[in-house]
Amino acid sequence: MSASLTFRKYLLASAIMLLAACQQQPGEVASPQDSAGGIHIPYQRYTLENGLTVILHKDQSDPLVHVDVTYHVGSAREEVGKSGFAHFFEHMMFQGSKNVADEQHFKVITEAGGELNGSTNTDRTNYYQTVPANQLEKVLWLEADRMGFLLDAVDQEKFENQRETVKNERAQRIDNQPYGLRDERTSEALYPQGHPYSWSTIGYVEDLDRVNVNDLKAFFKRWYGPNNAVLTIGGDIDIAKTKAWVERYFGSLPTGPAVDEPAPMPVTLAENRYLTLEDKVHLPLLQITFPTVYARHPDEAPLDVLADILGGGKTSLFYKNLVKGGSAVQAVVSHPCRELACEFRLLALANPAKVTNLAELNQTVEQTLSEFEARGVLPDDLARTKGQIEASTVFGLQSVAGKVSTLAANQTFDGQPDLVAEDIARYKAVTAEDVMRVYRQYIKGRNAVILSVVPQGQASMAVRQQNFAMPARQIPAESGSVSYSEEVASVVDSFDRSKLPEAGPAPIVEVPQYWKSEVEPGIKLLGVTSDETPTVTLTLSMEGGVLLDPPGKAGTAYLTAMMMNEATQNFTNEQMANELAKLGSTISFNAAGRYSQVYVSSLTQHFPETLNLLQEKLFSPAFEEQDFKRLKERLKQSMQQQLNSPGYLAKRARDWVLFGEQNRVSQPDEGTLQSLDNIELADIKAFYQRYYVPAKANIVVVSDLSQQQVQRGLAFLSSWQGKDYDFPEYEGFPEYQQTSLYLVDNPGAVQSVVYIVKRGLPFDATGTFFRSQLMNFPLGGAFNSRINLNLREDKGYTYGASSNFMGGKTLGWFEVNADLNGPNTADGIKEIFSEITRYKEQGVSEQEVSFMRNAYTLSDALEYETPTSKARFLRQLLSYQLSDDYRARQIQIIHQIGADELTALARQQLDTGQMQIIVAGDKQQLMEQLVTLEVPIFELDVQTNVTTPLN
Repeated sequence: MSASLTFRKYLLASAIMLLAACQQQPGEVASPQDSAGGIHIPYQRYTLENGLTVILHKDQSDPLVHVDVTYHVGSAREEVGKSGFAHFFEHMMFQGSKNVADEQHFKVITEAGGELNGSTNTDRTNYYQTVPANQLEKVLWLEADRMGFLLDAVDQEKFENQRETVKNERAQRIDNQPYGLRDERTSEALYPQGHPYSWSTIGYVEDLDRVNVNDLKAFFKRWYGPNNAVLTIGGDIDIAKTKAWVERYFGSLPTGPAVDEPAPMPVTLAENRYLTLEDKVHLPLLQITFPTVYARHPDEAPLDVLADILGGGKTSLFYKNLVKGGSAVQAVVSHPCRELACEFRLLALANPAKVTNLAELNQTVEQTLSEFEARGVLPDDLARTKGQIEASTVFGLQSVAGKVSTLAANQTFDGQPDLVAEDIARYKAVTAEDVMRVYRQYIKGRNAVILSVVPQGQASMAVRQQNFAMPARQIPAESGSVSYSEEVASVVDSFDRSKLPEAGPAPIVEVPQYWKSEVEPGIKLLGVTSDETPTVTLTLSMEGGVLLDPPGKAGTAYLTAMMMNEATQNFTNEQMANELAKLGSTISFNAAGRYSQVYVSSLTQHFPETLNLLQEKLFSPAFEEQDFKRLKERLKQSMQQQLNSPGYLAKRARDWVLFGEQNRVSQPDEGTLQSLDNIELADIKAFYQRYYVPAKANIVVVSDLSQQQVQRGLAFLSSWQGKDYDFPEYEGFPEYQQTSLYLVDNPGAVQSVVYIVKRGLPFDATGTFFRSQLMNFPLGGAFNSRINLNLREDKGYTYGASSNFMGGKTLGWFEVNADLNGPNTADGIKEIFSEITRYKEQGVSEQEVSFMRNAYTLSDALEYETPTSKARFLRQLLSYQLSDDYRARQIQIIHQIGADELTALARQQLDTGQMQIIVAGDKQQLMEQLVTLEVPIFELDVQTNVTTPLN
């Protein structure tokens, strides 16, 4: 569950279907059939007597269904003084209802092999599940029960528990993160007090403390009626049966109070408002935010195109002038739109090595805008937009969830589920004159909120002295606790709602049919031919990756991949990006873990041209000195910034504790500040010549092309040459005689990032590692696991806690991870160890075995839906040299393994005496409680790897 702080963007979220509409039935609305074969999502829509809008979309490509219930209520519907309540309420919707026990919603969906979540933004709250097709009735029963009978189960204890969970979420995602307050501060300055967007979705802590359980009940009665909801169901459904279930479970629910559609509320500023935020950052940030229009306003599309021209990647003016010019590590422009208002954002992360204050960066931004005005809109600017529209539209076919979400959002906000064709048309209709007009109307000479985020104690780096301070909040007297009437409309049913529906026959799920081949000169090739979408997803992997970095030069493989994304011998960086954008294709090099990889995505019709560009990038990199210096500097500055991230600090410490400083695997993929200083351009060229070879390469492809067509397209690789190579041996790993705690000081942190780790087994598909993963599922592998329910739901120490066995080709480890409240850090660690100990001593219960067994076997329906998931399956086959029947063998193990074997595995693999504790938090605030753990405590400096005893 999360507060969705992102904005709705119609075009990029659109998912489409090149099919005729389902047959229309009397009294219903169906999507129109386009006789010319146009692009749209087929659906049926109807409304129940209580006002619930129902949308059905049939897609039989995979044996799964996606259910989305969207309520037209977000933080914009909240009262002043009660911010964060919509998101808080989202959490409460998972705490049980009249016929669903506390946490049962998670358990039912997980045990059914499904996935679930909810999200809240300013304008809506939605709840969604993806499950095997035979589990649909269960989902509808669950959603109807909390829509109609939530208040029967709400009490003060649950209310207090989830209030703490929401506070933990805010601390983890906002208060304990660099730049975390950026959006909140901007909204306070951009919108007048009382405007629904003037506070953040997650809300203020003091407001969360102000409300009580009666406020929650009143909120539910006001906004959660079926007449303010859209139920959207998509996937492998039987239309008639689905309608009958919808009527059975939702039809008798009483309608709620009438809800009016909110009117747009765009704003203007009478002057520039300058804000300065001192934060734990290394990279100063400049953000300029102009108010514009509102979602689906005629000027939204031209403003989106303007944003792409100014700051949409390597073809943009911001990239050329700020990033490539060296004054910024990152620079982007965006135009996020919401129901009531839109914002035009210009954002740049300054490079401290080149920029001494943000006023200099702001001057470069102003010069870039002047350059755009003088240059105007070029033909390729619009061609890129149209290419990206075409590609994003077709790629939207790849998941049922994407199509269902689009139908739900469009119906909620615009009363028309299928707006795909309209969106494509309005973006393709944008002209150069439109773009220049909106620039002059909304950006040129207009007032904005100019936010400077600077390192603590360096307010002088801001663009200008702050001239805006948020006035004291005016909280209405009536914003205190409300009275609540227990009167609820009665529901009369002809069936027993307390009974969980039985699942239908389990769908037959088979692993994707794939073909095997080789491409000269002996490159292994696996492929899946699927005609679901006219797209190609390809991954070229070269084994070795960062493990092949020269001694003392960690980061060489990572920097080499970065350089492969730059200029080639025949294309500048910008020219290459421009050609790919016009095709709607992507080619991206990356080095992570054991592999250097190339990811390629393309529409099938543009696959030949995309392969031509891949050939150029793979065989003809330019390796220009200026690109190398810029990327190396950018990487170093980013590393400096990461040292302010508590999660990064904890992971650095975790890897050092597990593998020791002598091994490459203990260092980040991108290297360290010290190792980057040792890398020269000659090292990059040497790494490319030695290791970008076909000797240990393999390729996976998922497309609608045949094996022969793919092989013909990849024939250019026959000229690829290079010698084989070996991997360096690991040095010795640290051995521990007892549990110790390694503390990474993060002054001022409000939470502690905690890892509890021990080395373990490498990956295997059917051996002890796999069986240990099954064993861990009830302990910390699911939302309903023992560790998470204890720390999150019972104690309120964290937003979430989990455990897992992590395994690669040669190394593995066990870890428990949680972001704990600062004051509860030691108590949280004690509870984790207590849960592990109880798990070993008491053993795994039969109920937990059943829960694990169902979750692992029934989830197969979701495993292979998209080309990305199919490609992941193929990569795993190649990486671990798995047999064709490995999945069938896993299923057999899951069905046969029992509680006794799982308990024995827990006692064997979960030796707490070998587990080490890592804490990234505020040493000054933590030491008094940490000493109560009665273990040796060392302070660890992750930059120098020096440890200092603290007790």
